[in-house]
Amino acid sequence: MYLPPHFKAKDEAHALAVMREHPLASLISQDDEGFPFVSHIPLHLTQRDGQCILLGHCAKANPHWRYLQARPQTLVTFMGPQAYLSPQVYPDLARVPTWNYLAVHARVEATLVDDPQAKDRLLKQLIADHEPAYAAQWRGLDGAFQEKMLHGIVAFELRITELQCKLKLNQHRPESHVALYAMYRQGTPTEQVLARWMVRLGLVEPT
Repeated sequence: MYLPPHFKAKDEAHALAVMREHPLASLISQDDEGFPFVSHIPLHLTQRDGQCILLGHCAKANPHWRYLQARPQTLVTFMGPQAYLSPQVYPDLARVPTWNYLAVHARVEATLVDDPQAKDRLLKQLIADHEPAYAAQWRGLDGAFQEKMLHGIVAFELRITELQCKLKLNQHRPESHVALYAMYRQGTPTEQVLARWMVRLGLVEPT
């Protein structure tokens, strides 16, 4: 993606935070005709032997897993919080509006997970992310039903080989920071998240 130096994350921890806090990703591959094919799926970020790995699955009816099998190198994108930026935050009038957002692009190498036990462990990690209490219900389901559900999905691991993280929060316009922070801090829940990121990046002092 287009990544000016002033918007490029300096700390990989920021990219990992965006991926964990906004786990619904766009998995982008090429279909058999070379056209982009996109699946929107939640992914679990884990680390193994010093490498970052994304865990996920899709329905067996979704052809995406076949594209991963045929062309393992692909792209995953995460969109974090995003909001309009009004030119009202500037002290002068010769300004234009824009849009602020956090985004991560990860180049990955895909591996399909076929073993039922490994697939079950992968599902439990996703459950732990979003509804830990459901784990007991899943374990209590009839074995034949569990097997049917596992058979209906294709699980995969996506090993991250390259990360790009764009934190677009008007860093290059310091004259706007105080007013922008005040606007976002009193705004929508998403804008309030961006306000907290401004503090996190040291653009403003918390109030």
